[in-house]
Amino acid sequence: MKKFGLTDKEVAESKAKYGDNSMTEQAHESFWDKLKGNLGDPMIKILIVALLINVVLAVLGITGVIKEGAPEWYEPLGIFIAICLATLVSTFSEYRNENAFQKLQEEASRIMVKTYRNGVVTEVAINDIVVGDAILLQSGDKIPADGIIIDGDLKVDQSVLNGESREAKKLAIPDGWTDTDENTNFDNEHKVFRGAVVCSGNAVMEVTVVGDKSVYGKIASELQTDDDRDTPLKVKLSKLANGISKFGYIGGIAIAIAMLAKTMLIDTGGNPMNFLQVTVDGVTQFNTFGLIEAVIQAIMLAVIIIVMAVPEGLPLMIAIVSAQNMGKMLKDNVLVRKVAGIETAGSLNILFSDKTGTITKGKLEAINFIDGGVNEYKTFNDVGGKLGDLLCLSIHKNTLSMISGEGSDRRVLGGNATERAILGFAMNAQCKADVIAVGNIPFNSTNKYSATQVDGEYELSLIKGAPEKILQRCSHYYDKDGKKQPFDMKALNAKIDELANRAIRVLALATSEDALGEDSLPDGNNWTLVGCLGIRDEVRPESVTAIKEVKGAGVQVVMITGDRKETAVAIAKEAGLIDSDSNIMLTSDELAKLSDDEIKSKLRDIRVIARALPSDKSRLVRLAQELDLVAGMTGDGVNDSPALKKADVGFAMGGGTEVAKEASDIVILDDNFNSIDRAILYGRTIFNSIRKFIIFQLTINVAAVLISFICPLINVESPLNVIQILWVNLVMDTLAALAFGGEPPLERFMKEKPKRRNEPIISKYMMSEIIIGAGWTFILSCAMLVLGSFPKPADGASDALSFLEQWGWLRSSVIEGEAHAILHTAYFAFFIFIAVFNAFNARTDRMNLFDNLGKNKGFLTVFGVIAIVQILMTYLGRGILAGWGLNLTEWLVVLIAAISIIPIDLIRKAVANSASNSKS
Repeated sequence: MKKFGLTDKEVAESKAKYGDNSMTEQAHESFWDKLKGNLGDPMIKILIVALLINVVLAVLGITGVIKEGAPEWYEPLGIFIAICLATLVSTFSEYRNENAFQKLQEEASRIMVKTYRNGVVTEVAINDIVVGDAILLQSGDKIPADGIIIDGDLKVDQSVLNGESREAKKLAIPDGWTDTDENTNFDNEHKVFRGAVVCSGNAVMEVTVVGDKSVYGKIASELQTDDDRDTPLKVKLSKLANGISKFGYIGGIAIAIAMLAKTMLIDTGGNPMNFLQVTVDGVTQFNTFGLIEAVIQAIMLAVIIIVMAVPEGLPLMIAIVSAQNMGKMLKDNVLVRKVAGIETAGSLNILFSDKTGTITKGKLEAINFIDGGVNEYKTFNDVGGKLGDLLCLSIHKNTLSMISGEGSDRRVLGGNATERAILGFAMNAQCKADVIAVGNIPFNSTNKYSATQVDGEYELSLIKGAPEKILQRCSHYYDKDGKKQPFDMKALNAKIDELANRAIRVLALATSEDALGEDSLPDGNNWTLVGCLGIRDEVRPESVTAIKEVKGAGVQVVMITGDRKETAVAIAKEAGLIDSDSNIMLTSDELAKLSDDEIKSKLRDIRVIARALPSDKSRLVRLAQELDLVAGMTGDGVNDSPALKKADVGFAMGGGTEVAKEASDIVILDDNFNSIDRAILYGRTIFNSIRKFIIFQLTINVAAVLISFICPLINVESPLNVIQILWVNLVMDTLAALAFGGEPPLERFMKEKPKRRNEPIISKYMMSEIIIGAGWTFILSCAMLVLGSFPKPADGASDALSFLEQWGWLRSSVIEGEAHAILHTAYFAFFIFIAVFNAFNARTDRMNLFDNLGKNKGFLTVFGVIAIVQILMTYLGRGILAGWGLNLTEWLVVLIAAISIIPIDLIRKAVANSASNSKS
């Protein structure tokens, strides 16, 4: 009896010399690393600059350097809170999902391996395997390390390593064998590699390479480098941040210059010397202190303008909407590892997808049966009669597979994938014939057949194999009643050719009344055909629908497979990938002959890459990115990992290797193309939600900037201070982020064209809504402030009532030294409520403002809460938030003015829709 394996002492020595089988974990970002990365967000950087300026000015105010106009201590605190909230929510969401992913990885790596130790087979954790260990390999096992076969033989699926779907045969090394193959050669018939799966057979392997030095480990190590390019959203937000910065800085400088000019020219009657010179004790001297004070006041106003221009709530909104949708996506079997991966999925232009297990079901199935008369049956139960008995006999008795379990737990075990597919066709059938097997010839890839001889009620040799080996030796076939009929294989061959064009492989079943030879089939050409079984990896029905939706969304789908070209084209046609004569289908060899420029010119028409190599995937991703396309890649194997990492968004299959998942941005837990379709939809939903929120917030901010700019120039006290703007941008916008974050994924988003990578995040439609909304708010604001501040010209007296007070629309009150306390209370309430009503405009581009509002029930709740909080602040805000209370008439004026923004925007939408329809 052969003895294999190591003793405990030898295991310790091997571990000390070569190490164990554990692989170096990829460096994962800590919570603080992620937080640091999120602080680099373009919007956050602007906030940090505003914070620093406010801190400096607040300190100068506290120390007495600035006498008036310095920000209160709570104003920089408010900006600091904005930064903390935005970065912490985003960081926590990503960190939580990463932890969930790592738990999945840990569970996947808890593999026990059947290992010979001290002369007996015992289960050892995969990480504890060492060089020299003898591993028992059986059907279904994953090979745990690189090594050589020392006993037995088996067939392995190495597709996760080399992308080839064919089964590779591995044999035991002969006596005196030495390894002369220094390179990684997956075709070496004696070597096996970590990650491959045993399809059939039994063998013992001796471990020669472990851990990071294995082929699997080397590929994983190569993924440690971080060369990610910026996501489309980051590119768009950077442009937005630059635009807002310019708007804020230009506005700030302009208001500073305007204020200095007003102080030195207008307020001095047009003679700046009246300001620059002062007389002290009869001596005229330069007004240094006055000039410094005027400059500081101008700078303070400029800071307010800049703070107002920055949408402080936007980073927090993006964090909230991403976190909300990550939870929803997990319910749809999509695990998001990196927050940026969600939005990037919505921006995809081109998706390179695996075939097996993603577009197809990932397992062979017998999908039909054709008898000798070319009658087709979809299921075993459709066959019936004596023919059904003979078919049941041929399937159940001539196989290496077996059925396990009862009822709903019944499943096919053992044998190779083809054997399991054939037995699965008749898994629930009970063979009526009483026979026993008395001889067997197992399947041989050279001869392409297997056979079993049975005795009993039937005395037959049951033969199964390739049609070209079987049909030519059949003189008759069984009809539905089991009677023999003369066989003409011309019609059946035509049917087989038709099935081949649909990527269906055919196996023929026949019987002979002659006995089997020792290792040979019965002689003669008088066999009787039972029929042919069609076998293939079926296209998932939901994949056809999903691919149609993804293509309708403007995303080009390219199927990459290790299958031969004819099979790949047939699958692609059924899946709906090929729909035009201009579509291009290439093999890996054909692709290799093309230059990069030639591929770029053809890329838009490529639909299939057959016989693909791992290097083809990385090359295609690189070329797509050079064309400025947003490229996605799906994969499950170790060989897919470099391309997954290089792609803008990598989709790893949940049933794939740990290395592939580590390289990905998103893990598709159910290995289904339909889930990729959902990921794209969620990505577009998030992007649309962000755009809606930008309309909502920038309308407020632009209006606030315009008001703060114009008020000092017309001698009207600015009604908004920094803390009020922070109240709008933080308290209200934080809640608004929850409201817009709850927007439902709508199928119409999948009919939109993909957004270009460098496309501005603010579209022309959005710009028109922001300008008109902010403009209308500004007009009403000016009217309210001017009419509420200035007395009627005829009155003349400085304490005369304003227009609004004269008309009875506003009370006249001086509270705590503030002459326009009620006006500022009414104005701030108006400013909040016009934003609330404008939220209904921003959330839909339809004329019906309640479009799909029922699918976002939180929207009404959130803005209802905002309204209630603002009403409370109107009475409780006091000096900080201008809250001195309003009476019924004043509330009526505020609400009528605020709600007027709805009909204004409906008019804008009607004009925009009319213009859009006339163009189309």
